[in-house]
Amino acid sequence: MGRGRQKAKHTKIARELKSYSPSVNYAALEKELGHQSDDDLYVDKWADQFDDEDDELDETA
Repeated sequence: MGRGRQKAKHTKIARELKSYSPSVNYAALEKELGHQSDDDLYVDKWADQFDDEDDELDETA
């Protein structure tokens, strides 16, 4: 291939890439990145791992 054909091919590919806009699934991306929803902001994610200190004090009294 000569330089003219090669340049034309690269120009064609560059134009295709410039106008290319893939469809994005934002819900899947949000899940993958671990974004919390508004409902999850008020949930204590560590609550089930530790006993409440107040419960232990009440049992011994």
